[in-house]
Amino acid sequence: MDAGRVCEILNRLSKEYTRGAYPGRNSEGLNPEWPADSFHVLIATILSQRTKDDNTRRASDSLFWRFGTMEAIACADPEEVAELVRPAGFPRQKSKAIVDCCRIIIDDYGGEVPSDTDVLVTLPMVGRKTAACVRSYAMDIPSVCVDTHVHRISNLMGLVSTKTPEQTEMELMRITPEERWSDINRYLVRHGQVVCLPNRPRCHLCVVRDLCDHGRSVLRRVHPNHS
Repeated sequence: MDAGRVCEILNRLSKEYTRGAYPGRNSEGLNPEWPADSFHVLIATILSQRTKDDNTRRASDSLFWRFGTMEAIACADPEEVAELVRPAGFPRQKSKAIVDCCRIIIDDYGGEVPSDTDVLVTLPMVGRKTAACVRSYAMDIPSVCVDTHVHRISNLMGLVSTKTPEQTEMELMRITPEERWSDINRYLVRHGQVVCLPNRPRCHLCVVRDLCDHGRSVLRRVHPNHS
């Protein structure tokens, strides 16, 4: 895999989607947004697990309107938090994880979200994807954050040939210059929401279809004589 191909894909997508967005938060929307600080990104990314982006947005909006600080969540009744985050699914599990995360960060880390991946993944419901999102979006640390969009699209494009998000993360780190790692999630996620939709990619609207294995195969079917 040529790193130049990856960078060209990211360059084109960056023109389409500007700066991207952290989980559940569309940076190009018209509604007010919560800041991309480590606290908000951590909680929103936990909420984003196993649900759709719209559900994450609804749940995080409800939670942050009611409890706007880490300290407020740490002192909150988990049952009340569960009702607020219900749109994101698994409300009891996510509520407990969010409250416990806030308490641990306050008690053990002085209220500062840790920046080290190995420390972040010790927090409740924080895996490598969540840790990478926090590091990338909130801390400006180059990180490859692989969610379902990134895993699916990277394989569809032929950038990688992997079975798990963890394998995708390692392979994308290998083939992509480190200074572009954070761009992968920013732009592939937006591309997956707008154009490269699950089960029905809109290849006719795709600005990188000539660099995508799937896009080129679609083009060959529509125009058999196209080289």
